[in-house]
Amino acid sequence: MEGIGVLYRRRRKVRRVSPARDSVDEGTERKSSLVDDAYEAMRTAIRDSTFAPGYQASEQEIANRLGMSRTPVHEAVIRLQAEGLVEVLPRKGILIVALSPDDLREIYDVVIAIEGRAAELIAALPQAERTANVKILDGWTDEMAAAEKRNDLQAWGNADSAFHTALIQGANNSRMSRIIQTVNDQSHRLRMLTLNLRRGLDASVAEHRRIAQSIRFGNPADAADAARQHRIRARDELLPLLARYGLKHL
Repeated sequence: MEGIGVLYRRRRKVRRVSPARDSVDEGTERKSSLVDDAYEAMRTAIRDSTFAPGYQASEQEIANRLGMSRTPVHEAVIRLQAEGLVEVLPRKGILIVALSPDDLREIYDVVIAIEGRAAELIAALPQAERTANVKILDGWTDEMAAAEKRNDLQAWGNADSAFHTALIQGANNSRMSRIIQTVNDQSHRLRMLTLNLRRGLDASVAEHRRIAQSIRFGNPADAADAARQHRIRARDELLPLLARYGLKHL
């Protein structure tokens, strides 16, 4: 009987511990959710230059601007620093990292290689999957064309970014997606900062159509080439533009 009593008490202890454990799990989940929210809010503010390159502030100031508490912002900053979007300056606060033309060259080296491979992978998929991907790509390209007609550069830039995100997602390669995320955030910021200086936005629309068409017809080599040439042209247009206007930090 004594053995049964000990076992019963042990079972009661397990029951008493479970709610506390659940509470800890819920608390952890809430903290993780708050950190994710802070991360996305800061990332978006950096992408659209609400937090402009060179902007410097304390964690508390950033938290106040985002309407959040300092703790999740601190955790978000750690992630953003690992991605190269911010720099923590001891006793000086958080600095939004500016990009130089050399940074831009490196970004395009990565983007050209990965997006070319992504287009190649999608074009090699079965027809039904290719068609589904092309529908998404064409949808974003249509939005770009419509935005250009009404001279809405913000909408054009967002649709352009969404096209390239969809291209990577369609390749179904999680490592590729993780690698490209940071440089895409950086290239999106450059895109939005220089849209007013660029000409011939319709060229991007035509090049997107070519990428989608190559995927539609299941031609991996053409799709890879179209994606690569699209980004090469954008790089070769943007770098001289930065030099012409003396833009050394973006």
